[in-house]
Order: sequence, then C-alpha cells, then structure tokens
Amino acid sequence: MDYFRYVKGRLHAEDVPVEDLIEEYGTPLYVYSHRTLERHLEAYSSAFREIPHILCFAAKANSNGAILRLIARRGGGADIVSGGELYRALRVGIPPAKIVYAGVGKTDEEIRYALGKRILMFNVESGQELERINAIAAQMNVTAPVALRINPDIDPETHPYISTGLRKHKFGIPIENALQYYRLAKRLGNIEIIGVHKHIGSQITKVTPFVDALQRMLVLVESLKAEGIDLRYLDIGGGLGIQYNDETPPHPRELAGKLLPILKGQDITIIMEPGRSIAGNAGILLTKVLYLKRGDDREFVIVDAGMNDLMRPTLYDAYHHIAPVRKNRRRKIVADIVGPVCESGDFLARGREINRIEQGEYLAVMSAGAYGFSMSSNYNSRPRPAEVLVRDSEHYVIRKRETYRDLVRGEVIPDFLQ
Repeated sequence: MDYFRYVKGRLHAEDVPVEDLIEEYGTPLYVYSHRTLERHLEAYSSAFREIPHILCFAAKANSNGAILRLIARRGGGADIVSGGELYRALRVGIPPAKIVYAGVGKTDEEIRYALGKRILMFNVESGQELERINAIAAQMNVTAPVALRINPDIDPETHPYISTGLRKHKFGIPIENALQYYRLAKRLGNIEIIGVHKHIGSQITKVTPFVDALQRMLVLVESLKAEGIDLRYLDIGGGLGIQYNDETPPHPRELAGKLLPILKGQDITIIMEPGRSIAGNAGILLTKVLYLKRGDDREFVIVDAGMNDLMRPTLYDAYHHIAPVRKNRRRKIVADIVGPVCESGDFLARGREINRIEQGEYLAVMSAGAYGFSMSSNYNSRPRPAEVLVRDSEHYVIRKRETYRDLVRGEVIPDFLQ
C-alpha cells in the first residue's frame, strides 16, 4: 500500500492531509511516513530470516534521530562513515555491537572514539588505515575488530557518482590484493580479523551485480580459510535501488531469493547496509510555488525549496517525481521547476510536463526520504527545513526549522573587528 496517496484530490501522508502539515509547519518541509519505514524494515527482516544477519541502516541516507531510533527499536544497527554518525547512532540507543564503520578517511580522533565505544568492527579501506588503527589500538591497550573492504571490480550499472565497486574507485582494496592485506592484518598485534566487507554502489536496480560480487567474495572467504583466517561476518553492503521514475528495482525478497542459495552452508553472519531502500520512498519534500515566469523557450515554476534543501537533482541530474498537493485538471505545461538559490544549477526538475500550477499552491517532491535532508546545506544563508514524522493520523516534529540565529551559531567576531 502506498502511504502517500490522494484522497478526494488531496495528497495525504498516511491519514493526514499534507496541507494540514503545511499550515502548521510551513515550507519547505520534509515529511516521513512511519508505516512506510516499518514496512521496508520488515521486508528485509522477513526476506533474510533464514540466516543469521544484522541489518545496519546506512546512516548517511537519513541520520535524523527519530529515524535512527526507529531502526534501534526494530533491532537494527548502523552503517556509519564518521564520528558524527557514530554519536548520532549511540545517542538513540543503537547498540555498539551492531555498528560497522566504513569510509576511506577515518581520523585518529574518530578511530579512538569508535574503539572506546567498542563498535562491532571497522571496515578498513587501505593498508595505511589498517596500520593506523593498529597503532591507536596499541596506545589504548585494546584490540581493534576489523573487516577489510574489498573492491570486487563489479559494475553495478548505476550513476558513476554512486558506483563504488570498480578498480578505478577510491573505495576498498582491490580483490586481487586481498590476501596480501589480510596477511598484513594477521601480523599486527592489536588487530582482530573478524570479517570481510564489500559495497559496490547505490541505486542498483538489478540483482545480478549483487550475485556476482557475492560469489567473488565467497571465493575469497575460502582462500582465507586456507590461510587459517576464519571469518565471523560477511558484510554484503547495501545499494538496492528504489523507484524514482520508471525503474523496476527488485524487492528484498527477490535479492534474498538469489543470495540465500549461494550462502547456504556458510557458517557466517551476514551484515546488510540498506539505506535508500529503507528511507527513500518513506519521505517527501513539500514546497510552495512563489512565482511563475516565462522565458524565451520555456516556463519556470519558482518554488521555495532549492538545491540547498534537495541536492540530488543538481548533483546527479536525478529524477524525482513532482506532484501537486491538490490535483487539478488544468492544461499541461512543460516547465523547469527551480529554487531560489543563486545558481543556474538550482533546479528540482527540468523540462518536466505538469498540470499548470498557480502562484501560492504547493508541490510535493516524491522519494526524498534518502539523501535529502542529510545532504542539505545552508548555502545562500538559507535555514534548513523542518522534518515531520507522520504516524497514522498523528504527526510529530522530529527536527525544528532552523532560524536565522541558528545560521550564526558558533561564529565569533574577533576583538580587532569590534
């Protein structure tokens, strides 16, 4: 069931007309559906029920504390890539034993923080990082649990900016060099090898790349056994896509249907890192039409949400379906839907056919629950939107709208300029 739907021509989030949310909270406004988040979490849980597994939500997709708290209450963990994400995860009760830490640029401070909190494991991305973690663990008189992130050189057939599993990418260790780095890890006195990790990209809409990558990883697991290295965890990453436009991404049960037979008989716990497929279609961005303007060869619909609120269209030329908050039967127009930011790249859609919209009306940018607010900024000194969670007929502010005062918090004018 779609929990963002029209009822008598008015767009609803679950049982709440979004116009009611706009009236109370203003725009731009992020709105999330609790039922949708629950449904997506259950889809993974039921699909992989047959095997030992931990679902570590990719916090980068949506790091709001209420979303992470929902993950924690459902028994989930977190895939993090910074000390800030670790802080957020711990703050809402995600157990350290269900937190995995990836990312190519972990600082000494972040490594110390994670070691002190006793996270499940570091997904290590280079030899120098491995040696640095070992040195810091020695200083702290602890042992660091690690998996090596292996780059399996599999093409995920997605946007090049969110593809991570090919030789040319900055992520991970080339699979042909994996044994060499595992031997290094085995020699280091404050390293405990407990797993292997791969993540080939994001917004992947076919099962085949996941299957190919897993098969390559299992060959490596067998080679490691021959070296006397028995792994407890196989982190298969995330990356399952969602429908933004006309994609037909697989359901988690379809992914499980292909992966479980390959994993049969493996004495290992699987870690999954879904982000977009949990949160993406659970959120929308609401925006107000400020002005209509006719250019030489196109019409412009100027709205109050911009690239600072939703970066994906500008960064990836990504498609988001845009729908009126109130359905209408006006004539079709082709327009660029653009924001207020002073950049030509500030758009939510270009050349989009929509029913004509009038000044003061509202639009909903769909599938904005992942990499929406988490990538937002204060560019042009614009306060970031509020975030609201809807559950049935109730709604809750889960982040207040920023104020102008919030924009300058932390800034200090030195005495010589007084």
